[in-house]
Amino acid sequence: MLGDSPVEATVAEIHGAIRDGSLTSRELVKQYLARIAAYDPELNAIVTVNPAAAERAAELDDAYEASGFVGPLHGIPVLLKDQIQTEGLRTTFGSTAFAGYVPETDATLVTRLEEAGAIVLAKTNMPDWAAGLVGYSSVQGQSKNPYALAHDSGGSSAGTGAGIAANLGAIGIGEDTGGSIRVPASCCNLFGLRVTTGLVSRCGLSPLVERMDTPGPMTRTVEDMARVLDVLVGFDPADCRTAAAEIAPDERYTDSLDPDALDGARIGILRDRFGDDETPAAWQVNTCVESALDAMEAAGAELVPVAVPDVDRYLTDTSLHAVVPKHDLDAFLAGLDDPPADSVDELHRRGAYHDALELFETIADAPADPTADPTYWKRVAGQEQFRETLVATLGRYELDAVAFPDAQVPPPEHAPLRDGTLRRADYPVNTNIASQSGCPAISVPAGFTEDGLPVGMELLGAPYAESRLLGLAFAFEQVTDYREPPPTAPVLSEDGGRN
Repeated sequence: MLGDSPVEATVAEIHGAIRDGSLTSRELVKQYLARIAAYDPELNAIVTVNPAAAERAAELDDAYEASGFVGPLHGIPVLLKDQIQTEGLRTTFGSTAFAGYVPETDATLVTRLEEAGAIVLAKTNMPDWAAGLVGYSSVQGQSKNPYALAHDSGGSSAGTGAGIAANLGAIGIGEDTGGSIRVPASCCNLFGLRVTTGLVSRCGLSPLVERMDTPGPMTRTVEDMARVLDVLVGFDPADCRTAAAEIAPDERYTDSLDPDALDGARIGILRDRFGDDETPAAWQVNTCVESALDAMEAAGAELVPVAVPDVDRYLTDTSLHAVVPKHDLDAFLAGLDDPPADSVDELHRRGAYHDALELFETIADAPADPTADPTYWKRVAGQEQFRETLVATLGRYELDAVAFPDAQVPPPEHAPLRDGTLRRADYPVNTNIASQSGCPAISVPAGFTEDGLPVGMELLGAPYAESRLLGLAFAFEQVTDYREPPPTAPVLSEDGGRN
């Protein structure tokens, strides 16, 4: 029984309530819309509420009465990052230039979600064209962290992170290029998964670095994450990179949820990616992560100190963010029907982007054709070498995963981001390890700082090891209680963090 509140409701609980007659999809949508109306004016996570959500819920209720659930996500309200095209529902890509843009087709993943019975409830805020690890956009402004409104919710899936953490929807879909699922998951006390590049179709999503982009789930529980992944993963003829889904093991991700998965697991600890303990902010993150690792060890895991050869050099030499986005985004814009702007140069010339997004300035200065520069090919080859080095490290130490903080500091305050005291490019995150190697990684909640700010820990695995990562995360979830909904006070006030 969910009563009149969907707070922390899981897919299984929602389906149980529908089965016992205590809930309908229409009632559930109404509850979430009430929460959006109550809390989002302060959070600023939602860009567009789907006006057809209630009608869709009614259709699903009728279908259930006639023949039962239409699919594994029947009646589940979903928050979609506004990078994902939705037919008949505006999609802004975070850009004021696209404030009125309404696509004529759905992204492939939207089709798959709806075929599984999901309801697109709303679209969520993101920095313009996913250009940053912060929560600003020119179309919507600043999304806030529901645990402390004066702090950032992380980007670029900023609104999805804040919205799912604050229970404005049941499950969320983000997109990750350099950490855009895992950074907001870390900032907002969620589970967030970057899959092996190519497992989930990118068709219908605006790109940032096409060879690194991947959508993925952001959820409050690992089980919900596995349920979503079972729906999203698969080959898409419109996205050639999803040939990876044909290579991946043929398995149901929900079958990987083993509560004893940590018993006997070997977890590598990459301590040179922890922050400096002499820095108070990093010390608080490290303290949380160390406690999380202690919980893993108590559950039977063996913690193994490891080093990845040349990891700092790889991270520098394999970055494509200053080289590729202009080319990839221009190609995307050229493929849209009657877009409000048809090039990065036009967006830049019009100033149609948030002025705090340093990365968009970098994108505007990037070459139109990066492939003409040998440096591009060196960086691409470097990514392949980086992946081989990581996989070799996993093999050498006989590891199931490598662990480290998602970010070396807690979610930053908005003020230093706005006034330039903290440059976004200097935000010390570790998520680019998986991004620039093409490896999968999951962010798990790792507790809270003394000020009540969420901390996330990342588990990185070998390509196509999603099932193993989900199993480890599920077992970790069973022995910890780090996931907590945000208290009411920070949703209504900017004073401090959790009560």
